Amino acid sequence: MSRFEINILGCGAAKPTLKHLPTSQVVNVRDKLFMVDCGENAQVSFCRARLNMNRLGHIFISHLHGDHCFGLFGLLSTMGLSGHTGEVVIHAHPDAEKLFRPLLDYFCRETPFEIRFNAISPSSAEAIYTDRSVTVRTIPLKHRVPTCGFLFEEAEGDRHLRGDMLDFYHVPTYCRTAIKQGEDYVAPDGTVVRNELLTLPPTPAVRYAYCSDTMYSERILPYIEGVDVLYHEATYGDDAEAMSRTTFHSTARQAARLARMASVGKLIIGHYSSRYRDENVLLAQAQEEFAHTQLAYEGMKVVLKP
Repeated sequence: MSRFEINILGCGAAKPTLKHLPTSQVVNVRDKLFMVDCGENAQVSFCRARLNMNRLGHIFISHLHGDHCFGLFGLLSTMGLSGHTGEVVIHAHPDAEKLFRPLLDYFCRETPFEIRFNAISPSSAEAIYTDRSVTVRTIPLKHRVPTCGFLFEEAEGDRHLRGDMLDFYHVPTYCRTAIKQGEDYVAPDGTVVRNELLTLPPTPAVRYAYCSDTMYSERILPYIEGVDVLYHEATYGDDAEAMSRTTFHSTARQAARLARMASVGKLIIGHYSSRYRDENVLLAQAQEEFAHTQLAYEGMKVVLKP
């Protein structure tokens, strides 16, 4: 199964509103769940999205501002009540364990799973997690505190077998797994049939980049170049560009400019300031720069692979 989808649990900025929740997402790669940031109410939104907590093993925290991590305690406590077992790894700035461990030891000391911290360096671009399905890399961002985004890169799948050619060369069934993985076929008489004759290229792997919170910075372009989907904060509109610089945030237009420069497939903007009652003004400004832009909303599901 090659499922790859993004579930938006919250897309508001620091000040809560009745319309939006603090930032949180869940990336589903082949039915393995990875949480990106964990704002307040994440556990409720997780349940509303009908996601299985037992499949969540990794939580990636972009930075230590409350609207991106205050939901951790409630989520982990609920996971314990739901019977989660094994291990949950929190990938975050080194200060995270010093801040959260005492509270977790007090409120979550009876959870039936281990809570482990993996210290990451937000200022570096490096692979911080990899398995057979996906690799997660950090993207250095520019904010008021050490902050990074995350790049999810799906592992390349096997090549596709050509049934007509397999039949033509009388390839036995037991050889086909190796051929899908790129090996040539050696016939009983010693003839070598090149893999390219027996297969077609694998389905292209998909890539998703998450960038929140950050001011406009073209330094991220090499990391997001050509991704299928980019989520980029768009806290402000053109009317508050000066404020975006003061607070180290981005405007919708700036996010779209980066998406266009990086030739991404689709841009999703979020992390809206509470000053905007209608985010369509942000969408309009972004689409002037990059037409393939969408507004994030709670409950949104973006399917990169079904």
